[in-house]
Amino acid sequence: MIRAQVLRDFRGVGEPLDLEANVSTPADVLSAILKDLRLTEGIEESRLRGAWSEVAGEFVGRQTEPVSLNHGKLTLKVIQPSMRFHLEQTKKDLLQRLQQKLGRNTIREVQLILG
Repeated sequence: MIRAQVLRDFRGVGEPLDLEANVSTPADVLSAILKDLRLTEGIEESRLRGAWSEVAGEFVGRQTEPVSLNHGKLTLKVIQPSMRFHLEQTKKDLLQRLQQKLGRNTIREVQLILG
């Protein structure tokens, strides 16, 4: 104890930090940030858009846009009310095809909004 006090007074600071004990990998830091922002369940936007274009087809893909994916709920913005009605009728089939493409737990629900 006295030795530590003498060394602290001599150096002007406490014991040097153990640099190995305080090292974090970039993956650890990014994981913590994503967890704090509640973004851990997300998938790449380009992968989601690609899957949606493939599942929906070219025409429907131009009329719609994936807006968000939160807690398994995919929100799609639809341009026209008639297209929204059509998609409401086929929502179950679209959901099954999206689940096959992206995984069953990734998307559990599809919500359509006009925009």
